[in-house]
Order: sequence, then C-alpha cells, then structure tokens
Amino acid sequence: MTTLLFSHAVFGRHEVPPGHVEHPGRYQVVEKALGAEEFEGLDRRAPPLATIDQIELVHPKRFRLAVEETAPKTGLAQFDADTFMGPSSLEATLRAAGGACAAVDAVFAGEASNAFVAARPPGHHAEPERAMGFCFFNAAAIAALHARGHGAKRVAVLDFDVHHGNGTQAAFWHDENAFYASSHEWPQYPGTGRESDRGAFDNIANAPLATGEGGDAFRRAWGEKLLPALSDFDPDFIVISAGFDAHMADPLGGLNLTEGDFTWATREIAGVARDQARGRLIAVLEGGYDLPALAQSAAAHVKALMAA
Repeated sequence: MTTLLFSHAVFGRHEVPPGHVEHPGRYQVVEKALGAEEFEGLDRRAPPLATIDQIELVHPKRFRLAVEETAPKTGLAQFDADTFMGPSSLEATLRAAGGACAAVDAVFAGEASNAFVAARPPGHHAEPERAMGFCFFNAAAIAALHARGHGAKRVAVLDFDVHHGNGTQAAFWHDENAFYASSHEWPQYPGTGRESDRGAFDNIANAPLATGEGGDAFRRAWGEKLLPALSDFDPDFIVISAGFDAHMADPLGGLNLTEGDFTWATREIAGVARDQARGRLIAVLEGGYDLPALAQSAAAHVKALMAA
C-alpha cells in the first residue's frame, strides 16, 4: 500500500490580511515540495467538504452555525486579533476537516497505509466553541472521533507543533477513550499545556519544552514520556497534528528542531501505530511559518510516512 496526499487549490485561497504569517504561500511551498520526483508514489486525492455530522463530532451546532454565518462573501471577517476569514476560508476549513475524515475512511478501507492532509488553515487551536489562533474547525480532533465510526474505540492525537493544541485538549478532556499528547514550547501561545494538565481520565499528556531547547530535549520528551503514555493508552487509531514551527528557523517559535527531529518523531509514532493500531495513522498539517523550513520539514515528514 501507499501514502495518500489530500490537497486542494482552495487551501491556497484562504484569505488573511497582508503581512499575516499564515498566508497562502505556506500551502504553495508544501505543494511544490511534495511535487518532487521522489513523491511520485503518493496517491493524490481531492478532499471533500466535511459534513455537518463530522464537524459536530467536536463543535456544537450553535458554534458551527456561527462560523458559517460569519464567513464573508467579500472582504475579511475577524474572530480575534489574528484569526480571519475571507470568501474562500469556510470552504478551506471544511475541506481540511473533510480531507482528514476521508483519510480515515481510506485507511480503514485498506486503500492506503497512512495519509497526509496538506491543508490550511490549521485547526488544533479551535476549541469546541471558540475559533482562535488561525483555526476554525479542529480537523485532527474531528478525524480522530470520526474513526470511531469504523470501530476504533480508543483514539489518539499526537501534536509536535511549537504551540500547544488547546483546542484538541479541550475537546478530549472529558473523554476517557480519547488521548492527546503534546510537546510544545513553554511559555508560548496560547498559554495552555502545563505538565499538570492530565485530563479527567489521565488521558492528556503534556511535555513543555523551554525556549531554546532542541532535538535532544524533544526526543527525550517523546521517548521517555509521551510515547510511553501513548502505548499505555493502547490506541486503535492515531492522528498526528503535524506542525513544523518548532523548527529552528521559524519566526513564531523558540525551539531549535530540525527536519531530522520531525522524521524521528514520525517514525516513532508510526512504530506505535504499527504495534498497537494495525498501522492506522493519518497526519494533518498545523503550523510552520518559515517557508523553506516548512517545505523541507513537511517533505521529511511525508517521506517517513511513505517508509512506515
């Protein structure tokens, strides 16, 4: 089997103000990097729009409707200081979540070993009833809960973005069969993800990293804490929130990771998926704001998925 790649031109049309770091160039450089000859083996598919039922796995109807009603026909709508929607943004965030769910469906159908959803906007800051941090609907959390429709009782999201995925943590906090693990810079936006945050059922594992730390600390956090906690949870399905803004070149982060660290983490997570979840694994793009580092890191991540 192969690795699926879900991508769509609308991810390059999600509008933000001039000078905003979460701009269309992010999608364009990832798409270009994954168009190289070494990625010819990818099975490329267009992501569908998420259904109402899929969105409402995480986001209540009132919030979903509020986002839809706020989406502008022209110009920009603003949700907070740095979260904006333009005329193409609602379609983009719906296709991000829909692509993640389609990736789940394909993996369970045996059509691929794993999948990468090269989407923007990101999603892991979107709480059940709050859009924030560039995010509207939480594709990773939605995909994990969608996997339950295929018989996956215990689902997990693993997040190595430089920023803590407060939205995923909030969505999973009271769900004993949903696990969330995150390494992230501390202190850093959004101010959540303390090591003491454990979830109502000890189903949350956070490993804060100090500003300036690099690959050694990152690998210790995953190897000594987060991956053992994942194994103890015994997942049936795994989603990776694949943010690459912990790269040393990123303007929004203060960690010093390299592409090799993302490759290592991907391989280690895939190993747990192989041993405990029949290899069932997908990944969705989150952050990453230095364009060359984002392109190189996403390529390294997908190479590791293809080799899993």
